[in-house]
Amino acid sequence: MTEDNAKSVLEALIFSSDRPVTLEQMKKCLEHLSIEDIRAKLKDLAAEYEALSRGIRLVEVAGGYQMVTATSFSPFLKKLYKERRVERLSKPALETLAIIAYKQPLTKLEIESLRSVNVDGVMKSLLDKDLIRISGRKQAPGRPFVFGTTKQFLIYFGLNSLNDLPKMEDFSSMAKAKEDELIAAGAQQIVTEEKNGSEGPTQTN
Repeated sequence: MTEDNAKSVLEALIFSSDRPVTLEQMKKCLEHLSIEDIRAKLKDLAAEYEALSRGIRLVEVAGGYQMVTATSFSPFLKKLYKERRVERLSKPALETLAIIAYKQPLTKLEIESLRSVNVDGVMKSLLDKDLIRISGRKQAPGRPFVFGTTKQFLIYFGLNSLNDLPKMEDFSSMAKAKEDELIAAGAQQIVTEEKNGSEGPTQTN
C-alpha cells in the first residue's frame, strides 16, 4: 500500500465515523503501520486540508481524530442549516458543569455544598446530555454516587483531554465561544430550562 493510499484509508475511517476515531482503532485497520506512522500521516493530512483551504479540517479531540467544518465557512452553513437548533447551556448548568469538570469525582451533596443550591434539575439535564456520568461511589457512609465528565464533554468543548481545560475562571468564556460557533453555523439559540423546576437554596435538616 502506498503512502497516499494509507492516508486515503485513514481519511475514510475518520469521515465515516460520527465519533472521534482513536489511533488504536486505526491501527487495527492498518496493521502494517505503527502508531507513530499513523500519527505522522494524520498530521500530513491535516496540513493538506489547511494548505488547500478545504471546507473541512482534521482535528484531534477527545483522544481521537474527527472531521469538522472549517469555521471560515460558517456563513454558508448558516444558510443551509438555518432551521437547526442548539441548546445553549444555562448559567446554573455551566456553573455545575465547571465544578464537576475541575473537581471530579465528587458527590451531589458536595456539588450542592459548593453552589449552595439544589442541583437536582441541573444534574438531570447534564446527565441527559451525556456531559456528566456516574463514575463510581465514594468510600463514605451510604456510599453515595460520585460524578465526573464524559467523552461527550470533551467532544462538545473541542478538547483532547481534561488537561486542555482552561483556568476555571475562563470556563464560561470557553463554553460561550463554543456555543457561539455552533450558532454561527446555523443554530438557533435556545436556553435550556432544567426540568424539575427552578433552583432554590439547598434545604438542611
